[in-house]
Amino acid sequence: MTPAELTALRQTCRLSVAGHALPSPAETFAAMAKWSEEHHVGHDAYGEGEFIQAFEKKVADLLGFEAAVFCITGTLSQAVALRLACEARSNKLVALHPSAHILKHERSNYQLLDHFQVLQMGDPFRPWTLADLKSFADPLAAVLYELPMREIGGQLPAWEELEAIKAHCLEHDIHLHMDGARLWETAGGAWGSAGHGLRDITAGFASVYVSFYKGIGGLGGAMLLGEKDFIEQAKVWMQRLGGNVYRRLPYVVSAAMQFDVRVAAMPACYQRTLWLYELLKSYPQLTPNPAAPQCNMLHLYLPVSAERANEIRNEIAREHGIWLFGRASNGPLPEQSYFEWYVGDQMVGIADGDVKKALDLLTKNVAARYALEPFVPDH
Repeated sequence: MTPAELTALRQTCRLSVAGHALPSPAETFAAMAKWSEEHHVGHDAYGEGEFIQAFEKKVADLLGFEAAVFCITGTLSQAVALRLACEARSNKLVALHPSAHILKHERSNYQLLDHFQVLQMGDPFRPWTLADLKSFADPLAAVLYELPMREIGGQLPAWEELEAIKAHCLEHDIHLHMDGARLWETAGGAWGSAGHGLRDITAGFASVYVSFYKGIGGLGGAMLLGEKDFIEQAKVWMQRLGGNVYRRLPYVVSAAMQFDVRVAAMPACYQRTLWLYELLKSYPQLTPNPAAPQCNMLHLYLPVSAERANEIRNEIAREHGIWLFGRASNGPLPEQSYFEWYVGDQMVGIADGDVKKALDLLTKNVAARYALEPFVPDH
C-alpha cells in the first residue's frame, strides 16, 4: 500500500492504540490561531522575535543551559553541534553508537558535507558504556549519547554509568552531546521515578538537541542548547546550511501551546507502559524490548516477517477498525519482525479491554500465520 492509502486506512479506524491522537490540519490550525490570539503572539523574522526568544529561554532555563536556538530539524542541529565541537578542538573524530540517527537516517550528511568523521562505538543492541569510550586509542573531539536510544527500544544506560561518562568527558575535554529527541520521555520514565529530573539528566552535557514534533506533538522543529557563544556560532552555521527560515513561528506556536501539558503527561504515559508490560506477560508470542520498561516506548517482536506483520495490521484495521502500529521492520532472525509502540495519550485514554482486544487480535493472526506452514523435511 502507498503511504496515502495507509493514511486513509488509518483514518477509517475507530481506535488507534499507540502514539498521540492526530488532529486534522483544520483543527490544528484553528487551535494555533486561537492560542496565538490569546497570547498576543507576534511574527518573527528569521527566528528573531519576542515570542520565539521567550520560548527559547524557557526551555534553556528548564534544562539548565545558557542559551538555545529553535531550528527546523534535528538533523541540522546535530550536524552543526558536532561540527562546532570538532572545529573547537581541531579534531574531526566523533564517536557514535551504531544505532545513532546520524548513521541510520541522515543519508551520510556528516561525510558528504565534510562535517566530521565517525568511529562507531559499543554493542549495536545495548547502550554504550564508559569502557566502550575508553577503548579508543584515538583522541576524540566529541561523543553523542541518545537518551533514550530509540532504535533499540528506548533503552537507557544505568544512571551511574552515565554519570561516569560525563565525568570522563569533562576530564578529557570531549564534547558530550545529547540526542534528546525523546528527552521528555526519559525524565518521565524510570529515571524520573527515581528522582532524577531534567536538569539532573542534562547536567554534564556540553550541548543538547530536543525535538518538538515527537512526544510534544508539534508540527515540527527542534532546539539546540548550550553555552551562549556556542549557540551564536550554531546560528551562523544553520544559516550557511539553509536552515534560516524566514518565519519559524508556526512551528514554535504548535510546540509552545502544548509543551507544558505534554511534558507533564509523561509520567502518566510511563505508568501506562508499566501496566502494558504486565499485560504482555499473558502473550508469550510477543517479546518486548527492553525486557523491563525504561520510558514510555518499546519495541514488540513477533514471530512473522515484517511483510506479514504489516498485512496483519491492515487486516485488523479493515475488519475491526483498530490501528495497531505504524510500520513493522524485519528482525535479525528469519520470520521475525518488530514494531515500535510509543505509549501516548491514546493508550492512556482507552479502556484496558480495548488494549487487550488489540493484543488478542494481533496474537490470533500471528498464530494463524505461524501455523500455516509446518516444517516438512526435504528428503
